[in-house]
Amino acid sequence: MYRSLNEYIARLEREGELIRIGAPVSPVEEIAEITDRISKTPGGGKALLFENTGTAFPVLTNLFGSERRMALALGVGTLDELSERIDGLLKQAAAPRNSLSDKLRALPMLAEMARWFPRTVSGRGACQQIVLTGAEAALSALPVLKCWPADGGHFVTLPMVNTVDPETGVRNVGMYRMQVFDDRTTGMHWHVHKTGARHYDAYRRLGRRMPVSVALGGDPAYTYAATAPMPDNMDEYLLAGFLRRRPVKLVKCVTNDIYVPADCDFVIEGYVDPAEEKAVEGPFGDHTGFYSLEDRYPLFHVTALTRRRDAVYPATVVGIPPQEDACIAQATERIFLAPIRMALQPEVRDMTMPEAGTAHNIAVVSIDSRYAGQAVKVAQALWGAGQMMFNKYMFVVPAATDVRDTDALARLVRNLDPLRDIVRSEGILDVLDHATATPGFGGKIALNATAHGAGGGCANPQEPATRVPADPPRGVEGVRPAADDAISGACDGQADGGQPLPPAGYRSDLLEKWGVAVAFAAPDAEVPVPPGVKYLAVFDPAASELTAAELLWLAAANTDPRRDVRTEGAALVIDARSKRPGAGENPGRFPNVVTASEATVALVDRRWPEYGLGAFVGSPSRRYRRLLLSDGAQWR
Repeated sequence: MYRSLNEYIARLEREGELIRIGAPVSPVEEIAEITDRISKTPGGGKALLFENTGTAFPVLTNLFGSERRMALALGVGTLDELSERIDGLLKQAAAPRNSLSDKLRALPMLAEMARWFPRTVSGRGACQQIVLTGAEAALSALPVLKCWPADGGHFVTLPMVNTVDPETGVRNVGMYRMQVFDDRTTGMHWHVHKTGARHYDAYRRLGRRMPVSVALGGDPAYTYAATAPMPDNMDEYLLAGFLRRRPVKLVKCVTNDIYVPADCDFVIEGYVDPAEEKAVEGPFGDHTGFYSLEDRYPLFHVTALTRRRDAVYPATVVGIPPQEDACIAQATERIFLAPIRMALQPEVRDMTMPEAGTAHNIAVVSIDSRYAGQAVKVAQALWGAGQMMFNKYMFVVPAATDVRDTDALARLVRNLDPLRDIVRSEGILDVLDHATATPGFGGKIALNATAHGAGGGCANPQEPATRVPADPPRGVEGVRPAADDAISGACDGQADGGQPLPPAGYRSDLLEKWGVAVAFAAPDAEVPVPPGVKYLAVFDPAASELTAAELLWLAAANTDPRRDVRTEGAALVIDARSKRPGAGENPGRFPNVVTASEATVALVDRRWPEYGLGAFVGSPSRRYRRLLLSDGAQWR
């Protein structure tokens, strides 16, 4: 695979997947705005290497931002090759071996697996060609990005955070954003559900400082592995070795006993003291498309900064989808599908997490269904499995369904009985989920379509599936919305520059394909369900010009199924409007969507010819600014 991040950059350049930007750019918002524009172009645009950042180091962004670049990063022609390789390996490993000859035939497979295990090497690695300790180990030397105007500061966004369980000695490599507070201190944003937080709790019980080392760059397989939903107590560098087809070589850090990849670009060494009071961290424009708001997290203290001589600083920009994290999620789908089938749910045939769901919110799963309740069983099992526990909405479809074919999925949705084919539950949600009033816990819904497609079996053999006409009505006529003064205006602060929003009403484009009527109304307005409609989704008036994919993103992000999805007559009503903070069962805080400032948008507009990026690309933020509820990170 790649012996350095520079080697991967050279490969991208040969493949026509990289643009070098020689013009001087600022890590404060400008790099993020350029990256956001490019990453939202068809196909994910190109990787961007900013060579003049006001520091000694170039910045690489959008490195995983297309399916092709994701495959190049992991050394395959297509991501499906990973599925086939893992599937074949697991079948070999699980095959019965009764005879001596069968066992001997397994030896080559065992020898190959042994080559994936990480290896420690003596001496210093390329990541330690330059070693800075004490006051010289200053984080201000790095081009750490501040991406969005309401961000609490500069954030390290692609860190590989290396920790060790003090009780078992097992390593974990996780990706937890790090807000830079000063030259020697950052936040460590590990959520309560993450392995890093579990290690932190163990050190706290023991009354000991926790050594932590943060690696950046190197083979992109390392970075991917840090994001992967590996089982607890499984070494992420083992996954990286499998992807690379050769082991990760590890060297000991200079000021602690953590081992890191010898060929990465930067290492920030240090410790977290569990006895120390936590610090306020955030806000941060997150991958959900909304700001994650201020909270308290541990402090990370820097003891050394080491690097390669030719180090490149890697960063990712997250926000309203699509962004490059959707491509990372695609790789995860392909890599972990076979283990899910083998170890957890053998009836699962395929799975996808659409980019509108920002990884956790939406999953589509196809299964072989042979008996009543099987879809329910699959949904409940997946909600208890690793990071799938964060899933909020699941669509379970027949095995013959292409889970990426929106036309096929739409036919199934139209044929569902929203009262009978819905599975409700409660459970763990991502701490970043802003819609639930109980952080990290909320409602879950699965839609069971296995009775409504060819080859799918029947969800309930005793009760035939409800059918609707193949061509639902194209419009909604004769429907009088709620009082005009309630639903024709904007939510507080949502008007863009004082311009009036369109009058509220029902939009029929989603009715034609999905059977979903869409209305736009103020937060407290009552909206009647149109006659004959099985699904009604209600949004803020400011969302009236969004596309179907954007509405899906907004609906999944802004709802807690316990509170916001209800039945009314024979219809399912989804209230996807913004939630007034603290009102009723609403969360106490409600964040804004992530958009660039007008000043930064104007700056990038003006400087676009200098960047050498070709035809002008407008700012996506202009499209989303009307969704803002107020100035700053949250609704005030």
